[in-house]
Amino acid sequence: MFRFMRTLRHPAAFTATLLAAATVQTPLATAAEAGRVAAPDAPMGLPVCPRDRVFTADGATAPLGPALTISPGVTIENQGAFRIQEDGQLHLQGGVIVRQGERSLSADELLVDTQKSSARVSGTVEYRDPSLTVRGADGDFQDGAARITGAQFELPQQPARGEARLLELNQNGQLRLEGVSYTTCPPERSDWHIQAGSVTIDTNTNIGVARNARLEFLGVPIVRLPWLSFPVGSARKTGFLFPSIGSSSRGGLLLAVPYYFNIAPNLDATFTPTGYSRRGFDLGGEFRYLFSHSEGALTGNLLPDDSSYGSNRSRLRLHNVTSLPGNWRFTLDGENVSDAQYFEDFSQGTDGASIAFLSRVAHLSYRDPQLHLGILARNFQTIDQALLPLDRPYTEFPRAYADGSWRTNTALPLEYGFQSELTGFRRSIGVEGWRMHVAPQLALDMAGPGYFLRPQLAFDSTTYRLRNTATGEDRSPSRSLPLASLDGGLLFERSVGGRKQRVLTFEPRAMYLYAPYRRQDHLPVFDSGTPDMNWVELFRSNRYVGLDRIGDANQISVGFTTRLFDAASGTRFLAATLGQTIYFESPRVRLPDEPPATRNSSDLIAQLELKAFEDWNVDLGMQWNPDQLHAERSEVRVQYRPESQRVMNLGYRFQRGRMEQADFSVAWPVSRQWNVYGRMLYSLDQSQAIETFAGFEYSSCCWGLRAVAREYVSRRSGDRDRGIYLQLELKGLSSVGLAADAFLERAIRGYSADPRRR
Repeated sequence: MFRFMRTLRHPAAFTATLLAAATVQTPLATAAEAGRVAAPDAPMGLPVCPRDRVFTADGATAPLGPALTISPGVTIENQGAFRIQEDGQLHLQGGVIVRQGERSLSADELLVDTQKSSARVSGTVEYRDPSLTVRGADGDFQDGAARITGAQFELPQQPARGEARLLELNQNGQLRLEGVSYTTCPPERSDWHIQAGSVTIDTNTNIGVARNARLEFLGVPIVRLPWLSFPVGSARKTGFLFPSIGSSSRGGLLLAVPYYFNIAPNLDATFTPTGYSRRGFDLGGEFRYLFSHSEGALTGNLLPDDSSYGSNRSRLRLHNVTSLPGNWRFTLDGENVSDAQYFEDFSQGTDGASIAFLSRVAHLSYRDPQLHLGILARNFQTIDQALLPLDRPYTEFPRAYADGSWRTNTALPLEYGFQSELTGFRRSIGVEGWRMHVAPQLALDMAGPGYFLRPQLAFDSTTYRLRNTATGEDRSPSRSLPLASLDGGLLFERSVGGRKQRVLTFEPRAMYLYAPYRRQDHLPVFDSGTPDMNWVELFRSNRYVGLDRIGDANQISVGFTTRLFDAASGTRFLAATLGQTIYFESPRVRLPDEPPATRNSSDLIAQLELKAFEDWNVDLGMQWNPDQLHAERSEVRVQYRPESQRVMNLGYRFQRGRMEQADFSVAWPVSRQWNVYGRMLYSLDQSQAIETFAGFEYSSCCWGLRAVAREYVSRRSGDRDRGIYLQLELKGLSSVGLAADAFLERAIRGYSADPRRR
């Protein structure tokens, strides 16, 4: 509705141009080219055509004939007759069309008063431009002002339409409409519309005010406001946003009424009070800022005296990124909640039961093509209270690091650099202290068409200064060892297919790694662990993440990748990888709870991505134990997706000793206007559903309704929650209710509520 208001300045600007052009006294080239001669005494300088009967006396009439150009770019077409009256008024009848570029104004009659700089049109008045059509019974134009009665308007690009009993636009760009109605529905079916007693628009400030406004859906008023201020078009405006309504078994019924503050072009805030029938009132808000070198947001919630929990509940989140001079950057990112059950009570899914920690980081960093350095402080809030104190993460304060990499400008592709770090680890229980790490590196980066070869040498040195150690333990342990690796790969490709329309590649790779054994069980474990096995981990120089353990190695990692592409477009149809590490000596370095290695090879890693047909996709991944002849981890995903709103997914995930799950989700149209949705995430090892939801959508040309009922595990204890998502979308206006479309896009892989996405 409000974008329409802004475009209504076109008719007045157009008619003002027409009135100004009507006083021009210069005959135009089109008349001269037609052999017409302008009479010296012709009013308004209109050309007199020899073949037309033109009388200047009052009451004389004549057909105007072909299009008449009265000013550069402005023409008048008339199939009837016109008269020039004694008082200088020009009266055209019988279908008049005034054109200027892509804009036109037509009427049954046009009366132009050059002395008063006014014009009056009557009898099916119509204004058109590419973005707007206005029709009315009659209209007046004077001194850049316009007045049209019985106006009906259409916005073809929206599409949208409406009507107003009276439309007035003055020369200052202020628009007034009385008896306004607006909708995006077709004329034969106005399922929803906005009605207002009057609407005033200032097209200079792009601010509008509606009085006695109401929104009706299927004849039922949804919103009724005696006064409403709103932005025109995409401009921002302080005021209320559409409310959200929903329900959950833990919070009960909820109603959120956001209020938006447009503080400045680069500052805004949203205050969102939310009422829960079982908890009370939550005061939520967000403040956002954007400067030339800094951006960020501060969000928070405060629920005083949660009647269900028995105390105050709160959440605070800050995110800031500031670009400083000289490639420096400062980042603040942190979150805090009042209690460990906060996300379980207020999150909208199973994610609330899986948050173990909240990170808080302050980070100052520098980066250029050769050097990366910085200092940070990192702290964690533990959400999972089942974790023992000795298993909770350390606070890093401070952590200073510097990494560098350079390359010589000689024929020998020599690279050299270093990695270094100094970190203080703090915790209320257990060993604390400092860790200093330095690792210089030297490598040759040899590459060419179809191959790469990278030999590398490094020396790792790590030293600790510890506190709270057991009696007799070394407070200054250290570790030093060299590392050597040789990484290389080849690329073969060939054209395949009857017309050579495909390209098939074969890409073998091998990496030898040597790191001598150093005793490390006397070193603390501040931030180290074992990652999940995958293709990338096969070719890393350390089988641990973190610096507290450097794995001994005398091994070779081998593998290959093969891909199938379309030769013309580059579309990938297939990608398959297979790899394994072979140990020449069994690794001896371990973490405290890690079992000793007894095998001479790692698990096999296999991955397959297959686009079997145009709308089918298959992803397979497996970590296979060749000694036990079983899978340690596996994942299968099959998707059928002919379009963004028509998708079906089937998945299976397995981790030995941890989980086994099956996942099915679907979004599918069952008719032209009805869609159905559903998902079930089922735990096979626990024989119960983790999450289940089902819903439907009805979509007409101008409105849509989505409803989703959901049950899911919301707590680590296995307790469940139930909720309802209900969203009414008035197309071209806004939506009322919880954002069911956003929830469906997160829950159903590949689904998009926007049919334009592919």
